[in-house]
Amino acid sequence: MRSGRRLALSALVLAGLVAACRSGGEAQRGPLPVDTAPAQATPFAEEVTTVSTLDAVEAVQLAAQAGGRILELPMRQGDRVRPGQLLVVLDQAQLQAQAMSLRAARAKNELNYRRFEFLARVGAASAIQRDELRQAFIESSAALKATEADLAYKDLRSPIGGVIGDVTVKVGDVIRAGDPFTTVIRNGELMARIEVPASVRNRLRPGLSVILEDPGTSTPLARGVMDSIDPSVKAGSQVLLVKAGFANTDGSLRNGLRVRTRVVLDRREQLSVPVGAVTQSSGQSYVYRVGTLAELEREPGQAPLDRLRTLPPGSRFALQTRVQLGPLQNGRYPVLGGLQPGTAVITSNLLNLRHGLPVQPGNRGER
Repeated sequence: MRSGRRLALSALVLAGLVAACRSGGEAQRGPLPVDTAPAQATPFAEEVTTVSTLDAVEAVQLAAQAGGRILELPMRQGDRVRPGQLLVVLDQAQLQAQAMSLRAARAKNELNYRRFEFLARVGAASAIQRDELRQAFIESSAALKATEADLAYKDLRSPIGGVIGDVTVKVGDVIRAGDPFTTVIRNGELMARIEVPASVRNRLRPGLSVILEDPGTSTPLARGVMDSIDPSVKAGSQVLLVKAGFANTDGSLRNGLRVRTRVVLDRREQLSVPVGAVTQSSGQSYVYRVGTLAELEREPGQAPLDRLRTLPPGSRFALQTRVQLGPLQNGRYPVLGGLQPGTAVITSNLLNLRHGLPVQPGNRGER
C-alpha cells in the first residue's frame, strides 16, 4: 500500500515538472515569424465557361459537277493546293469526240451562212435561205459551248487555296455528279460555335471577349471577340448559339477542334486575398489577419489573455477570421465579406497558427 502511494506521489511530481518545463518553454519562445499580404482590390472577370467547336471560315466540300470514271487523281490528304490547281481528271473520250463533231458542224454551218449572206446581198439567194443557215450556225455554236462546258467539268480544280482533307475516292472509281469526295480547308481563320445558357442572354453582345483554352491543361490558345448572336434559343437544351472569330496565327487550331471556352461577361475590381492565405475548416473559409492586443480582447476565443497581456507593448497576434469568398481566379479569391481593404493577412506558417498566437510579421504587405 505504501509503495502504491509512493508511485502516485512520484507521478504527480513528474507531471508538475513537465508542465513547468512546457510553460517555461512557451514563455521563452518568441513570436512566430510570418509573411503577410494586404487584402486589396484586384480585377476579376465574370465568365461563362463552356465547350465550343471550331469551324474554318474557308472550308469547301468538293463534289464533281459531272459524273464519270477517275483517270487521274494528282492529290492526297494533307497536300497544300493553290486556287485553280487541278485535283481530279475524269474520263473525257466521249465528250471530246462529241466536241470534235460539233466543231466540224459549226464550221460547215458558218461557211454556208457566210456564202448565202453574200448571195442574198447580190440577189442570187433569198433572205429566207440566209436566215435559216444563220439559225443553224447559231444553234451549232451553242451546242459546242455546252459540250465544252461539260468537258471543263471533267477537270475538277480547287476553288480556294488550302489543305486537302480526307480523300474518299481513288483512280478508276466512278463518281456521280454531286457526290462529295474530299474537302479543301484553310485554317488561317476560324469561327467558334459557342453554346451559352439562355439565362445570360440579356448580357450578351457583340464585342465581348472570348478565350479559347486547351481542355486538358487550360492553357490559353487564342483570344477573340464575339461576332454574332443567334436570335433563337434551342427549346430542348435552353442554350443560345453565339459565334466568335479567331486568327490562327501559330497554326495550333484546327477545323472541328473542340476547346474549352470562356466568355467574359464583365470585368470589375474586387477586394481579394492570395490563395495561400486561406484555410478551410468544416466547410468554412478562414484567414489569419494580423491584429493588436486590443483587437484580440474584443474577440478572445480561447486565447490565454492573462499571459498575453504580459507581452511587450505593440505585440502582434494572429486573429482567425471567417470570410466569404468567391471562385478562385489567377491565384486570388475575391472577398465577398469578412475583411476590410488593406487588412494584412498571413500567408505563411498557416499550419502552426492558432487564434491569439503572437506573430512577427515580415515586411511584405503589413498595414
